[in-house]
Amino acid sequence: MTIRVNCGNDDLSKFIQKRELEPQSESYILTVKAEALRLANLHKDAVEKYLQVVMLDRTNVEAYLGAAYCYKHLEKFDKAIKILESAKDFCEENFNVYLELGLCYMNTGEICKAMPNLMSAIKLDRTNLNAQIQLAHAHEFCEETDMALMIYQKIIEQNSAYIRAYEHKANLLMSLGRFKDASKVLYDVIKINPDFYRAYMGIALCFDKMNRYSDAIRYYRMYLSRKPNSKDKDDILERLKDLKEKVGSSKLSNVELKIV
Repeated sequence: MTIRVNCGNDDLSKFIQKRELEPQSESYILTVKAEALRLANLHKDAVEKYLQVVMLDRTNVEAYLGAAYCYKHLEKFDKAIKILESAKDFCEENFNVYLELGLCYMNTGEICKAMPNLMSAIKLDRTNLNAQIQLAHAHEFCEETDMALMIYQKIIEQNSAYIRAYEHKANLLMSLGRFKDASKVLYDVIKINPDFYRAYMGIALCFDKMNRYSDAIRYYRMYLSRKPNSKDKDDILERLKDLKEKVGSSKLSNVELKIV
């Protein structure tokens, strides 16, 4: 069977160099096959190889993680959780084990089990922003919005150029109906990156919800100027048409009031 590896040349070179330095035991050969299959997106075949490695070496954490990655891709989250929980029995300080467990529990809706694993991951690597974002997501799912907002704000204060945290904070504020606050967060994104088109769309939606139609029109147009082939283009153009009518009607009403 020919395996096509979908990865960059640099990644493949590092993968090969790493393996050339390792002893060629049976578990090594199986691991090479498993990783090659996973890189080729043949996850079902890859997981079989990883499990064979686990049978040969019960403390091979990379094999446990590899199998879990494959199960996640196949959306078999219960199986991913089972093998990662097994890895915790002998590997208490592996960041990826706790992070992946947290993500899998979130996928199964078991947020109460996700949180402690995500917090353990953060304790092991306090610089990993993805783990912090995922913990904030978990708080959102539990409707602990104040805690989620606090985490997003802390990330922003410590990593002012990390746009992802701004986006998540703005989205949460919008879901709470706090459109003015959300627009301020998105303005900060534009200061960091004036070409970040999603920020213009977010601001437009905020103004739209606040009935500031002229401002909404302006930001919808700014969004389209930066994302002319947007999949939402037709819907936005239709909304612009409606908003122009609202603005025109509003101006007409003001004129009538002045006359009266």
